[in-house]
Amino acid sequence: MHYHRSAMRTHHKKIVLLLVFSLVAVVFGATDPGDRDVLLKFRDGMENPELLNWPKNGDDPCGPPSWDYVYCSGSRVTEIQVKEIGLKGTLPQDLNKLSMLQNVGLQKNNLTGPLPSFGGLSNLQYIYLDFNNFTSIPDDFFDGLVNLLESALDYNNLNASTGWSLPKSLNDSAQLIRFSCCTCNLVGPLPDNLGSMSSLTYLLLAGNRLSGEIPRSYRGMALERLWLNNQLGGGMTGPIDVVATMESLKLLWLHGNQFTGPIPENIGNLTLLKELNLNGNQLVGLIPDSLANMELEKLDLNNNLLMGPIPKFKTTNVTFDSNAFCQSTEGLSCAPEVMALIEFLGGVNYPTRLVHSWSGNDPCKGWFGIGCNPSHQVSVITLPHYNLSGTLSPSVAKLESLSQIMLQFNDLSGQIPENWTSLKSLKTLNLSDNNITGPVPKFPSTVDLITVGNPLNNQPEIKPSPGNSPPSEVSRSPPNKDSGSSKGAPPVEPTNGKGLKRSNLVIIVAPIASFAVLAVLVIPLSIYCYKKRKESSLAPSSLVIHPRDPSGPDNMVKIVVANNTNGSTSTLTGSGSASRNGSSIGGESHVIESGNLVISVQVLRNVTKNFALENELGRGGFGVVYKGELDDGTKIAVKRMEAGVISSKALDEFQAEIAVLSKVRHRHLVSLLGYSIEGHERILVYEYMPQGALSKHLFHWKSLKLEPLSWKRRLNIALDVARGMEYLHNLAHQSFIHRDLKSSNILLGDDFRAKVSDFGLVKLAPDGEKSVVTRLAGTFGYLAPEYAVTGKITTKADVFSFGVVLMELLTGLMALDEDRPEESQYLAAWFWHVKTDKEKLRAAIDPVLDVKDETFESICIMAELAGHCTAREPSQRPDMGHAVNVLAPLVEKWKPVDDDTEDYCGIDYSLPLNQMVKGWQEAEGKDASYMDLGDSKSSIPPRPAGFAESFTSADGR
Repeated sequence: MHYHRSAMRTHHKKIVLLLVFSLVAVVFGATDPGDRDVLLKFRDGMENPELLNWPKNGDDPCGPPSWDYVYCSGSRVTEIQVKEIGLKGTLPQDLNKLSMLQNVGLQKNNLTGPLPSFGGLSNLQYIYLDFNNFTSIPDDFFDGLVNLLESALDYNNLNASTGWSLPKSLNDSAQLIRFSCCTCNLVGPLPDNLGSMSSLTYLLLAGNRLSGEIPRSYRGMALERLWLNNQLGGGMTGPIDVVATMESLKLLWLHGNQFTGPIPENIGNLTLLKELNLNGNQLVGLIPDSLANMELEKLDLNNNLLMGPIPKFKTTNVTFDSNAFCQSTEGLSCAPEVMALIEFLGGVNYPTRLVHSWSGNDPCKGWFGIGCNPSHQVSVITLPHYNLSGTLSPSVAKLESLSQIMLQFNDLSGQIPENWTSLKSLKTLNLSDNNITGPVPKFPSTVDLITVGNPLNNQPEIKPSPGNSPPSEVSRSPPNKDSGSSKGAPPVEPTNGKGLKRSNLVIIVAPIASFAVLAVLVIPLSIYCYKKRKESSLAPSSLVIHPRDPSGPDNMVKIVVANNTNGSTSTLTGSGSASRNGSSIGGESHVIESGNLVISVQVLRNVTKNFALENELGRGGFGVVYKGELDDGTKIAVKRMEAGVISSKALDEFQAEIAVLSKVRHRHLVSLLGYSIEGHERILVYEYMPQGALSKHLFHWKSLKLEPLSWKRRLNIALDVARGMEYLHNLAHQSFIHRDLKSSNILLGDDFRAKVSDFGLVKLAPDGEKSVVTRLAGTFGYLAPEYAVTGKITTKADVFSFGVVLMELLTGLMALDEDRPEESQYLAAWFWHVKTDKEKLRAAIDPVLDVKDETFESICIMAELAGHCTAREPSQRPDMGHAVNVLAPLVEKWKPVDDDTEDYCGIDYSLPLNQMVKGWQEAEGKDASYMDLGDSKSSIPPRPAGFAESFTSADGR
């Protein structure tokens, strides 16, 4: 009994001690040894552990006192929060041993190396790893994260060489609300399994390399934000009808992809939507009324292939430039024939080539496959062998003057619309070799209906119209494709006695006859052009079309590119037949005589691989710029006007570009090598600038994985631009005003030497007053205030724009950015308040620049120049010659701190520009006639038909 009582007392003491120790652990936070080891590894992996302020010895992470940025529950670590403290280093690979971890916040640091697996952390709810430099992600990263609510991996170049895809194990996170992985190197198609995640409301995947379509499984998802914009490598494709079922959407960004098809009519069901961005896709067809009636905060439809009228939008902040609309003003209707043809186009699934061609409000002006009668009415639709699919539209019956419909050898299906029988002028309807089904409507006997090669079930016997072959000669009965017997076999089409079928004979003879007619027109024209070229010397950097040798192949033509640096030539061979509406059918070519700058569209198709997507360099208000490569490897830039922007305004800009660049030559102005006007095509050819626009090196260098521009290079670029603009304003034989100088119009070569481009808005300044009143054009953020308010422009407006570019070079900030705080959204106004205070100026300088005292001296000088150039009063702004005088000594004086060997080829910048150029020419062994410094022999090419009388653009762009 005594023994029992003693044992009981001992047992009670043990319980009390355990309770005491437990209470001490709770109160004083004795950290689990395993958790402490992981945290110590975390600290030891940092290059700057002092920022954590975690002691090396003795103290307990869970305290008291607890370590900074560490949060515990009892003895277990539940949170690590080190957001934006500048940490550098790598994470321990056994981080998932912190098994009670609920929240990890490591965003906006400089952490690098591979991400550890978070697999098995069943308590983890929040992962914030965005804006670091992690290099890879393990396959089991998301395994078993059953309580995950939010995950952010944005702006980490994970698995750089191969990319990565979202694993199926992400579905373990059934409660996931927000998943954000913008610019994190995701590749491949979107995974289907995300569509089953009913709690997901934010899916942000912009700036990756996603491809393929939006999966059908995403229909009806409860997303509030969906960002799939700006996918690299071609982007996502397919229709966007799935997103119209996501009725919870508030922000939808799909821009910068290759989405196709029409905007779905049920887009209006997204009643919560505030912002819709569809810019830069291949969307086609009419804008649905449901979209026009939505009251959004922002709607961007730019750079698509949208057609028809521009509706009156209820959204006030809407843009829709660079589409194929029939009108340029909201609310104006299209011509009835245009609407009928657009509906026909919709029925055959909007083939891209036709969409590009069928723009404007007059189908008789160069629409591919459309012919008109003398009364300017559509009389012919001829699109054989065009790979058309889809069905025939009843809208064709509205084209009352149609006499021929030639749609043979396509993949059309469905029935012939009954109302086509009402076409009173119809003579021929050829639908042979399609997939048309019956019943066939009864057409008048005057219609030659050809339906051979279709699975019809009640083919009527059609009597031939006068002048056509009888039914026995051209079979109109459906062939029996299931039997090889003579009884069920289709009638044999007769031949011409030499083994050729008569219908095929027509197909062969017609082009030969057309070619014979073409030869009568082209050969004298070629001889004339040859004589004209023999009379004039070869212009620098020009493309010369040499006429064909009559004894050589008919389809070959040589193009010679004169190299303006060493006088050598590059030659390529391309198709010599003129391209009409993009088809090499031997049609006519509209020629502007301007030295030796005319070039065939077919040649440009050859050197750009038929304007292939992989050769696309960029897009703008004009159209698309492609890279081309000649036989010897010489690269050119080919700017092709999109059909949707061919308006009088766009044509004015096209002509202005030719006019100006035919008259001026300068090492800091991009050279025009040639141009083409054939059918609906309007194409300009420039020298290729490998490093692209200055804007991408200033504002997008990180996302594009470029090296930021050094201060020396920025100084060089500023001086290059100043010299080019000085020439344009003062040293050419006429004074020109650029009107759209900005960082995206400054292009860089391999040596990062700069050239000014895009002369579509250039104005010729009258002698004497050097000013002109014109309608507003240019880009907000760069516009001089007097020009924006009064429309009166002088060369000082360009000086203002140059000052803004200097500010961009200094700060790395865009001229106008609504995402910045209100006081700094407009760079020119904000910079004026910081430029005179050296401390504020130092803080405003682009953070990527290593600003040393010697560097800062030149920065202050450039900042002062930027302020002078952007003075409110034009009279207070210097001319560009002064800017050159300020910048040139900085380039000569300032020395790089590295081994950068860039130089300026020994040019003496203290000389006036004309003497400098002369010296440069002599040093390069050039004839002075190759550089236009006021040569009166230069001439503006005459305007082709259809161009407006003024070089000015009708409105801003």
